[in-house]
Amino acid sequence: MTKYARNKAILIKLETTYGQDAAPTGAANAMQVTNFRPEPLVGQDVSRDLLLPYMGHQGVILTGNYGRIAFDVELAGSGAAGDAPAWGPLLRACGMAEAIEAGVEVVYNPISSGHEAASIYYLQDGIRHILLGARGTFTLSMQPSQIPRLSFTLTGLLGTITDQAMPTVDLSDFVKPVPVSKANTTFSLHGHAGACEAFSFDLAGDIQPRLLINAESIQFTDRMMTGEATMEAVSLATINWFDRALNHTTGAMAAQHGMAAGNIVAFAAPKAQIGRPTYEENQKILNNRLPLMLLPSAGNDEFTITVK
Repeated sequence: MTKYARNKAILIKLETTYGQDAAPTGAANAMQVTNFRPEPLVGQDVSRDLLLPYMGHQGVILTGNYGRIAFDVELAGSGAAGDAPAWGPLLRACGMAEAIEAGVEVVYNPISSGHEAASIYYLQDGIRHILLGARGTFTLSMQPSQIPRLSFTLTGLLGTITDQAMPTVDLSDFVKPVPVSKANTTFSLHGHAGACEAFSFDLAGDIQPRLLINAESIQFTDRMMTGEATMEAVSLATINWFDRALNHTTGAMAAQHGMAAGNIVAFAAPKAQIGRPTYEENQKILNNRLPLMLLPSAGNDEFTITVK
């Protein structure tokens, strides 16, 4: 039977015990994603290199096998202040802790131990792949007139690959996004809220498949949070990015997308260091491209994501 590329589903559920199948369902754990990019069988191809009296390929042994998937999720709120967003489990599988203040907001911050993991089922028109103990990292890109998206990459231990019926999925918890614009989005860097062409950040989580004798796991071993802002160039008297870079000055980065309660996502980084500024042009307007390094203060506080 022909397999159709449009017929896909992905289900993700956090695990109670690492590496044990959490059995996600279409009714409770379906994810609304776009730009889905699976790598169903990642690993090493080990050649045997046998001594033989003739030429020819000897084949390989597939070792160190695991799976990896990447996809984007539209950035939007949860529908009601104080409710966790439908994409919250993805952040938790990327080394983030979740704190809920009922009726007010949900805050995510990075952690350095006790990282959660997820079971992932993804189906390609009736072919189901299972990944267990999955952990990952993510990036965010915000550009005017575009739908903002979080881009996730998750790595997991290989489960089974079987023929299975496509699930019935419930995606009603995913809120419709609003585009990036002056009306919907705010951004400031070191207290400067000038015209902004784009901004992005990268959790830069270091994900390591650790496939040992007697133990296999996917480990979240480090993070080096970075970002980038492209802002319209202004006089040095207004703000001198070169001086701030040379003096290793840190300052706050703050952004918010969405203005209506239940569809607000805010980002805050209290200690953003400016890298080496450069110039670029767009529509014959001069911009500064500003690399960012997001630094912790007391630890696990270099940035937060707040949904309210």
